[in-house]
Amino acid sequence: MTDLASFDLYNPTEEHGMLRRMLNDFVKNEVEPQAEACDREERFNVELFRRLGEMDLLGITVPDEFGGAGMDAVAAVIAHEEISAADPGFCLAYLAHSMLFVNNLYQNGSDEQRARILPKACSGEWIGGMCMSEPAVGTDVMGMATTATREGEIYRISGQKMWITNGMISEDTLGDVFLVYAKTGDRISSFLVEKGFKGFEKGQKIRGKCGMRASTTAELVFEDCEVPVANLIGAEGDSMLHMMKNLEIERLTLAAMSLGIAMRSIQVMCRYANERQAFGRPIRNFGQIQRYIARSYASWKAARAYVYDTARHLDLAKGGNRLDSDGVKLVATTMAKEVADNAMQVLGGYGYVGEYVVERLWRDAKLLEIGGGTLEAHEKNITKDLSKTFESVVS
Repeated sequence: MTDLASFDLYNPTEEHGMLRRMLNDFVKNEVEPQAEACDREERFNVELFRRLGEMDLLGITVPDEFGGAGMDAVAAVIAHEEISAADPGFCLAYLAHSMLFVNNLYQNGSDEQRARILPKACSGEWIGGMCMSEPAVGTDVMGMATTATREGEIYRISGQKMWITNGMISEDTLGDVFLVYAKTGDRISSFLVEKGFKGFEKGQKIRGKCGMRASTTAELVFEDCEVPVANLIGAEGDSMLHMMKNLEIERLTLAAMSLGIAMRSIQVMCRYANERQAFGRPIRNFGQIQRYIARSYASWKAARAYVYDTARHLDLAKGGNRLDSDGVKLVATTMAKEVADNAMQVLGGYGYVGEYVVERLWRDAKLLEIGGGTLEAHEKNITKDLSKTFESVVS
């Protein structure tokens, strides 16, 4: 039984506390110094990314036999919260690799697929991602047009995928390996598609994004792409279940990124409100400023408790908590954008330029309300699930 007197929701074990301290040092010394330049240049810092592999964090939820850290959903939340406080764009690349590819493959792949690919992905030798969205398909997953047809010992995949994080890791270099969803008949299957497969081509690198510029986003093209049958994950038609289960940890870690953005925004606005003088006194003494700071803090604390409580109860192998994985992302992402906006307002003109960080955080925060499921999708799912939960309740 948990000793509630000593229980820490945010660092439930000493291992979690050590992870947070290690990440705090890494972020301060290595992530923060490069963040502004990579955002400005729209550049993914591959060398820094591979440092995460050296720290066993690219496979944070994968057992050490495959090169991972063997930790849980709380650890994944800690990592995304800490990194995004300095560089949400870099953190998004980390999420696409560690959660959407590595965790997904570990949970759903075969022993052979795990043994062959995960050590390279966990070390950072290979950089991966997940391909679900298409030019005309986002939330409506069953509407995807990409198809996979079996011919003997290969599948031929044809179609386009869009908005793929880590799709290109530089101006002209594809990522190394992707988990690609495609239609096999009227059901969805998933495949491991590796750089160099015949018919697998890069499309355009997407430039000029509002935010998350330190992660690369690309279109990927499959023209009768030849994929060995051995690269099918599970059985044909299994992958809707794979997708739904992995969406839970994706949405939870996107919510964790929101916590990092909000925490940093609060730190910046508090420091500025202490230092900036108006009418002979610090602006923290003015009610309008106090409202922005106090409400931001309370909103962040409430969302943080919800995120960590959900993480504590999430079974990565079984899933089964769509209600709260949608709930935390709905609450935390809107909170982060509002808190970053509050910080910009407190800083005034200084908040609108890059020197004080919050304009970058504000730009990055918007994507979290779209990627991994839109706010509208979360509202639909939550309402549907609650209608089942309370259908027997008589008022």
